Amino acid sequence: MALVYLSIGSNIERFRHVASALDALEARFAPLVVSSVFESEAVGFNGSPFLNLVVAMDTELSVGELSQWLKALEDANGRVRGGAKFAPRTLDVDILTYNQVVGVVDGVELPRGEVLYNAFVLWPLSEIAPDDVHPISQQTYANLWADYDRSTQRLWPVDFSWKGQLISRAQPLNN
Repeated sequence: MALVYLSIGSNIERFRHVASALDALEARFAPLVVSSVFESEAVGFNGSPFLNLVVAMDTELSVGELSQWLKALEDANGRVRGGAKFAPRTLDVDILTYNQVVGVVDGVELPRGEVLYNAFVLWPLSEIAPDDVHPISQQTYANLWADYDRSTQRLWPVDFSWKGQLISRAQPLNN
């Protein structure tokens, strides 16, 4: 089994698509460890705010099999492919890490580069895996988040309910 961290993002019908992703992931890979849900400004283009979170899970799938499964999940949620790299998304699910694998495996860069430079990935990752170590930097996610320049990207936790339970709670803007 491999320990995998995934990022989930959406800025089109955000609450519906994030809940749909969590439902599908739980049905296939339970149990899940789910971070708080964060709202952030779009990065790389002018667009509606995103909801972002990180999920930890174990899988027996290879990197390539998992990548294909996640693409099918995105497609089932109306993901349009072939457009601009930075554009609105119904659902975006990316493999952040797969165990401590480093390199390109089955066409997937591991670990995903945005772990180190996007707050909407690093903050939730540091929340659910503070003592885990980034495979390249060899720093814990808690330390990486503590050292992160928070003036570069704004994000904030939001209330988010899934399966009738509040799994994320809004907090004062002091990040």
